[in-house]
Amino acid sequence: MKILIAEDDKHILNGMSDLLEKEGYTIIKANDGKVALEMFNQHQPDFIILDIMMPELDGYSVCCEIRKLNEDVPILFLSAKDEEIDRVIGLELGADDYMNKPFGIHELRARIKAIAKRYLKSKYSNSSKEDYFQFGDLNVYSSELYAKRNDQVIELTLREIKILECLYQFKNQVVTRDMLFDYVWGYDFLPNSRTLDQHISKLRKQIEINPCTPTLIKTVHGIGYKH
Repeated sequence: MKILIAEDDKHILNGMSDLLEKEGYTIIKANDGKVALEMFNQHQPDFIILDIMMPELDGYSVCCEIRKLNEDVPILFLSAKDEEIDRVIGLELGADDYMNKPFGIHELRARIKAIAKRYLKSKYSNSSKEDYFQFGDLNVYSSELYAKRNDQVIELTLREIKILECLYQFKNQVVTRDMLFDYVWGYDFLPNSRTLDQHISKLRKQIEINPCTPTLIKTVHGIGYKH
């Protein structure tokens, strides 16, 4: 999932970027409102974090412009202000949530995941796509960001869901590393084999009965993976 972070404090901007990249998100950074709009139009992010007080254009103005172009993309406001009227204005302009500074990274992660779940649930419910798909002995609920094996619930990230979706679509076929990168990260992502290996390894630990002898995601050496 691509997240656009618009924040003029470089320490907060870089801190959030580093932490969220470790969570598997692709981060696009902007240090003022004008650049934020340019980055939005150029990269079409899946999620936006907006500081309110920024040079060039404030967060409210950026939100208004984005909502003219896209009514659905999730927007989370950040602000040092703690007045009710500021939260009301932000939500009335089309934001999905509002966080006060300072905040903890655990709360930020939880807010992003909760908003993404609501967005995906709405997106899937308005489409003809099934609520879940079967991946071996798992039922994978894309819009809810989890998989289920009997009564066991396995929480997954959006990127992990997309890896499973890609392998599921090409069941019993070899999915090359480039195919996975294009589907999961997007065509503008520069491939890094280590990145993919780390995500597959983490995913196997979550969904395989025995990660040392995987049966759901099999490695095809030198090429890619297969389900």
